[in-house]
Amino acid sequence: MKTVVCIKQVPDTADIKWTENNTLIREGVASIVNPCDLYAVDAALQLKYGDNSSEISAVSMGPLQAVSALKYVLAMGADNAFLLSDKGFAGSDTAATARVLSAAIKTKVSDFDLIVCGQYASDGDTAQTGPSLAENLDIPVITNVLSVQKIDDKKIIAKRITDYGIETVEAVCPVLLCVQKNDKKPALPKISGRIKAQKYSVPVYNAADIDIDVETTGFKGSPTTVKKAFNPKSEIECNMMTGKTSDELADIVIAEIDGVKYDG
Repeated sequence: MKTVVCIKQVPDTADIKWTENNTLIREGVASIVNPCDLYAVDAALQLKYGDNSSEISAVSMGPLQAVSALKYVLAMGADNAFLLSDKGFAGSDTAATARVLSAAIKTKVSDFDLIVCGQYASDGDTAQTGPSLAENLDIPVITNVLSVQKIDDKKIIAKRITDYGIETVEAVCPVLLCVQKNDKKPALPKISGRIKAQKYSVPVYNAADIDIDVETTGFKGSPTTVKKAFNPKSEIECNMMTGKTSDELADIVIAEIDGVKYDG
């Protein structure tokens, strides 16, 4: 089974700055693999165990520094990886990003059986890229996936969380899964994996390499724009309340709510 895992590199700091176009400034900012994407990678690895014919390809769109994110995924156990980087991709919204990823998958991994993405990115939290990618590739999508299990070469069964509980869904491959965070923490890379990733030369493809018109990417190809971006400021002060017993602490909290002084 051939699996494609789409990942994103996101800032690892609270000191976020924006450009005049309200996009994140990534240069010079410490970055990590989007946390939700690590669960997607782990899900793909779980499907690969025991199947020597399986192959996992990791792909990301971003600046050249995103190579480090791909190498981390390679260290986790992905078989190969490639980066999509072009000045024309800068400023892409979720629709344009999905368009680029779709073109890359069609030209580089057209015989895929499964695509796995994180449910959302920590720097945007729109949860739109995965479903948009599935639409571009004309394949079904299952969102909010908690766990997956390969049945055979043609079907996937997935457990997903909904507003009403957990449900089990079966889909015919090829299919795209958007994986949610769950109680099972993604496995950390082993030393052997880090050595393999260090030696791996990640290919970098531009717009011409994946046969996509840059007029359909970046700011020009994005139907949405960010009107305002800012760091939220805390306007509520927190007071630490201590008491000798739970009853005393409860009385202190009640007095605080009532706006009176607690006299013990």
